Amino acid sequence: MTILYIYPHPDDESFGPAQVMAKQRRQGHQVCLLTLTRGGATKQRFKYGYSVQKMGEVRLAEMQQVARVLDLTDLTVLDLPDSGLKEMDPRVIEDAVREHILRLRPQVVATYAVHGISGFHDHLVTHAVVKRVFVELRDGETPWLRRLALVTITEETAREITYFHLSGSRPEEIDCVVETTAEDLARHHRALDCYETFAETIQRVGIHKHIQPWAVFEIFQEDHDPPLDDLYAALP
Repeated sequence: MTILYIYPHPDDESFGPAQVMAKQRRQGHQVCLLTLTRGGATKQRFKYGYSVQKMGEVRLAEMQQVARVLDLTDLTVLDLPDSGLKEMDPRVIEDAVREHILRLRPQVVATYAVHGISGFHDHLVTHAVVKRVFVELRDGETPWLRRLALVTITEETAREITYFHLSGSRPEEIDCVVETTAEDLARHHRALDCYETFAETIQRVGIHKHIQPWAVFEIFQEDHDPPLDDLYAALP
């Protein structure tokens, strides 16, 4: 099986379900990652005196290290404008996403849930674009494209993390809960530590302690009660 994760920024995968990505690779699945921007516009660049371009180059190198840690099958990082996706013609972003899906032919595509967890507009645009392309392709000549998984957190987790304002999904919205192993968790921690430019922030807010041995997903236009235990289970 092939799964394609699509995110707007470097580190979205490591603040997200990297432990699940590690598990899927360990099980022999093809795990691919498409990141729409290089994340150069982050305010963290001022700490190092980097331009947006230079910060993007540094974060790209960090992502390439993440790909090695997680043993990703494929990593593609585009150079769309970080923090500027909302100003783009969405058709341009859609074309890039569509081309990538058609090249890789995944059975499952994963991206942010509608709230984007953090609510950042790049996350919301990515959700809308990926969903639009998924529906278009699913309704065409692509029988291999079977499911859109939406990365989320529980409402309980959102309340526990107080240093950011986060949104989670209600229990009835969660369609899949993936349990992982200590080995998968270790890879997740190592992946997060690849982002050395954010090391001080990661340590200060204690992000590592919030990494759980499980991750939750909504599944677009599917309703599973009880939730599935795998993103490939019961594919339509």
